[in-house]
Amino acid sequence: MIRFLLTFTVLLISSLTAQSQQIFSNSKYPLVDFRAPLDLVPPALAGSFGELRANHFHSGMDYRTNQREGYPVYAIADGYISRLRIQNSGFGLALYINHPNGYTSVYGHLQRFGAKIAQQVKSIQYQKKSYEIDEFPNSLLIPVRKGDVIAYTGNTGSSGGPHLHFEIRNTKTEATINPQLFGLDIPDNVPPVIYSMYIYRLNKKTFNQSIPKQYFQVTGANGTYRLNKVNTINLSGEVGFGIVATDKHNGASGTNGVYSIELELDDKPVYTSALERFQFENSKAINSHIDYPTYITTKKSIQKSFVDPGNPLQIYSNLINNGRIEFTDGELHKLKYTITDGKGNKSILSFIVQSDAKAIIDAPQPPAGSTIYAYNNLNEFNTPEVKVILPKGTLYNELNFQYKKLPKPVVNAYSDIHQIHNNLTPLHTGFEIWIKADSTLNKYKEKALIVNTGRGSQGGYFENGYVKAKPRTFGSYFISIDTLPPTIIPVNIADGKNMNGISKMSFKIRDNLSGIKSFNGYIDGKWILMEFDTKTASLWHTFDEKTTSGKHTLEVIVADMKDNNKNYSITFYK
Repeated sequence: MIRFLLTFTVLLISSLTAQSQQIFSNSKYPLVDFRAPLDLVPPALAGSFGELRANHFHSGMDYRTNQREGYPVYAIADGYISRLRIQNSGFGLALYINHPNGYTSVYGHLQRFGAKIAQQVKSIQYQKKSYEIDEFPNSLLIPVRKGDVIAYTGNTGSSGGPHLHFEIRNTKTEATINPQLFGLDIPDNVPPVIYSMYIYRLNKKTFNQSIPKQYFQVTGANGTYRLNKVNTINLSGEVGFGIVATDKHNGASGTNGVYSIELELDDKPVYTSALERFQFENSKAINSHIDYPTYITTKKSIQKSFVDPGNPLQIYSNLINNGRIEFTDGELHKLKYTITDGKGNKSILSFIVQSDAKAIIDAPQPPAGSTIYAYNNLNEFNTPEVKVILPKGTLYNELNFQYKKLPKPVVNAYSDIHQIHNNLTPLHTGFEIWIKADSTLNKYKEKALIVNTGRGSQGGYFENGYVKAKPRTFGSYFISIDTLPPTIIPVNIADGKNMNGISKMSFKIRDNLSGIKSFNGYIDGKWILMEFDTKTASLWHTFDEKTTSGKHTLEVIVADMKDNNKNYSITFYK
């Protein structure tokens, strides 16, 4: 009979609860406390909770707004504004409301706030002399009632189009939770779609890009699927499975993510993942949840049905041998995938495996010269020219670490290129790199930073002969400098121009390497609020009562991360 290695990953299993196993048990969540955050558009999602995104799970639900901005956003229950946040990227304009039942609702990518809230925000911005703010008002400052209009839908921050990003979080733990578990209805009788299935020939090896895998096309519809033109799969040794699936709902649905994936062997579960909730610090572990090398090379998201030992996500249950299955008994075995969406609609993929000793495929041996680093240790690599520090918790798997030194680039380089492993291995927390600088860097120490071979800045600073930075991914890095200031291009204003009847003055600002650090505007020597949209590189100031009729001086100062400043100074009339 089939043999399981009943070893569980302690880090994962210790955090599992009966809650994560009871996928659709809503008894622990209030089902009638909250109303929908929108009224004037039917509920339809451009993005579901837990959907697979680049480097993170989607932390809420994206409500469609007909590709328009300006729909009223309502408080989903009584409470108070507990956080006011404005970012150049991220959520853009965002509001957080704490509710008496222990949950916090979040509203992101807003066009503008309601009048009372907007007044408070502008006051804080002028007090701080900053467009970006992150404030935590006390419970008495801005109370709200269920159904109050608190804001209007928009497209600010890192939004890819007009919509409302909406979340529900546990107020104490800040874990984000699937809003559909709170009775917020998204009409849906459409089961998930299964596209393909993969088999990984693990054979006790660490998962990496060299593990052999097999692709199986899936056919079917309406919740019932099978392998295309395959009746029985012959397998031997330890294998892992993976699946590609998405979901849609009724009406104007995007292609969304699924809620749960369950794999059964001979009617017994060996793996379950359920996107009920997660902690933000673990969201980047999506790169362990999926087949990361395949995603990097093809942009295809295969959800693995086996768990890496360093994966900190708490979305797994029913794990036997972390989902790795050994076929050694020569018998036939029935496997079944059950894919479930946030409404409870299910799709089934069943197939047969023949355990066959002749079907073994082994992974290649690690490359010569590699160094083995454990996933649960602090690891360091040192040469006279470079130091690499991998903090504990950085790796998801044991790593056969590789390093190579390459010649210095011809232009604007102050070290050789240091190839740190490869970009097909995901990292949870990034790593530290110290690169020894050439003597020619001396007069540019304050402008030094580390870049990759695509000339993408990793930041950094000079210290004791090294430039030090914290890249998020493995790759090839060297020292460069940034001595060029940002650019400021006026859009609708010029020296001596009469701006009477024009509501705002606009600019485009950009930086060549290290990135924009700050922007400030002054009219007649007094700080003014300037707003910025990273997506379009647009900077603007909306005139208010502070700018009276007559002649005025204007100064705009933009600085980059290496403190290169650009000044734009003119006079104008109002």
